[in-house]
Amino acid sequence: MRKQLTQLRGAMQQEKMDVYLITMEDDHQSEYVSAHFKEIAQISGFTGSAGTLVVTNDHAGLWTDGRYFVQAEAQLKDSGVALMKMGMEGTPSIEDYIFENMPQNGKLGFNGKCVSYTGVRSILKKLKSKNISVIYQKDLPDLFWENRPAKPCEPCFILEEKYSGRSLQDKVCAVREKMAQADADSHIITTLDDIGWILNLRGNDVRCNPVFSSFLIIKKDAITLYTDKGHLTEKVSGYLAQNKVLVKSEEEFYLDVSALTNQAVLIEEAKAGYSVIKTIPESSEIINQITPSSLMKCYKNEVEMENLKKAHIKDGVAVTKFMYWLKHNIGKTPINEWDAALKIEELRKEQEGFIEDSFTTIAAYGPNAAMCHYAPKEDQHLDLQPKGLFLLDSGGHYYEGTTDITRTWSCGPCTEEEKLHYTYCVMSNMRLSDVCFLKGSSGLTLDYAAREIFWKNHLDFNHGTGHGVGYALNVHERPVGIRYKIVPERMDSYPLDEGAFLSNEPGLYIAGSHGIRIENLMMCKNDFKNEYGQFLRFETYTMSPIETEILKTDVMSDRDIELLNRYNSEVYDNLSPYFSGDELEWLKEVCRPVAKS
Repeated sequence: MRKQLTQLRGAMQQEKMDVYLITMEDDHQSEYVSAHFKEIAQISGFTGSAGTLVVTNDHAGLWTDGRYFVQAEAQLKDSGVALMKMGMEGTPSIEDYIFENMPQNGKLGFNGKCVSYTGVRSILKKLKSKNISVIYQKDLPDLFWENRPAKPCEPCFILEEKYSGRSLQDKVCAVREKMAQADADSHIITTLDDIGWILNLRGNDVRCNPVFSSFLIIKKDAITLYTDKGHLTEKVSGYLAQNKVLVKSEEEFYLDVSALTNQAVLIEEAKAGYSVIKTIPESSEIINQITPSSLMKCYKNEVEMENLKKAHIKDGVAVTKFMYWLKHNIGKTPINEWDAALKIEELRKEQEGFIEDSFTTIAAYGPNAAMCHYAPKEDQHLDLQPKGLFLLDSGGHYYEGTTDITRTWSCGPCTEEEKLHYTYCVMSNMRLSDVCFLKGSSGLTLDYAAREIFWKNHLDFNHGTGHGVGYALNVHERPVGIRYKIVPERMDSYPLDEGAFLSNEPGLYIAGSHGIRIENLMMCKNDFKNEYGQFLRFETYTMSPIETEILKTDVMSDRDIELLNRYNSEVYDNLSPYFSGDELEWLKEVCRPVAKS
């Protein structure tokens, strides 16, 4: 058992708590957080980005999704924390688990700033018959976490209108229109990517997420940003003053929320900490709706669309040069997963307008690739061998937008199973990219186009097929996505429309053997309109060759081969101006058409 788990139980006994709940989120319900908020890693040893930890005096369980089952099983070994595989038969829900372990008249503890209001409400509804009490003002791990990292406070910068396509004032006006439609007097915004989008500001508080810690309250006649002054350069301060944005400290946020008496307050409860909602005066009406800016920013404007094409050409050059480096060095020069992660970062840094990686690079060889979100470390990695498969999932933030690309390459001879699974993933990706659908469709409508080849062969992958992508913002952006089953918090039924920008990333993972994923980003575009309505299609923005040398073309249809050849031809047309000499000849070869065997 980990020492930290014992220490947490000691703190629980001091506070007379029967159950303590810890989530992965920060004060803003963010998916990715700074080191300061990684309490689950500190207590349990699990370092994934999704999970909930429930601790009682006798038991402890960590709930995570299919992306992390293999990783969590390894990291939780001998920790005293049991892995709870979300969505799998036999796994109790968090609510059921707490109910079973909570005594009558018991006490539930958690840090109310970092646990969502809706999450707590769901638990309390289940526990209603137990007459429990809630203690939400205590951050217990903070009592014994030695050398806890401080909250970061990096300077932020202005994303100019030539990149964003819309001014701060234009976006605020659009938000106020939505407030008026909801009859709201005030709008509390807690989500960092929404704040960054509205204000056209980007930050550096969370690695790979260009956001800065802050809250925002928009009223009919005022805008107030709550943030540490350390975030604001002289230029940014002047910009905010010019746009009549009042700046206060984060400490003043809760005071101002408590002063919103007799008002209609628009706030998304699922994205607000329990403490925020409990601070709103009882005299006020809460209008619980999705944050309006989340629905605005998911559809990219014309300026963003054109910029994103430029970003993906740059990124495609970097990834394709990496492919050339890998193919020409594997088996000749020692290469390990950590080397590969450093190399792709080095190549991206050569591209003009590069800001930072858009997430921690997944560089996984052989069995490590079976862990969807595995990432190597300097002292923990595998050496690449001149055989089998290597998976690289990486991306970058540029002033022109955000990229996210996965390629799986052969390092040498592959087994027939590896070749077959690789071929299925390529077919799946190409088929999804070619769908035509009516406006009003959601990702739930389209997912079968990707999974059909897997299901037909009694295979599957345990993650969504596609997620929304931000513009020089979070690489995972709600609400659009592609998956086959409803996950309520993912808002899977949200309709696709022109400007929706999302990933296409089918994969296949065989524990102890190999993992494969092929990922491109696609822009939703208007296609054809007639008496049946507006039809939509996808335009693939990601530009880097899809390897053909290990394909089993005999299992591909003529249409599959046509789609792949068309894509690789388009890659060559877009990237060839940036290559010369031997690299150009090589690019021509890897992009050449394939034929059915």
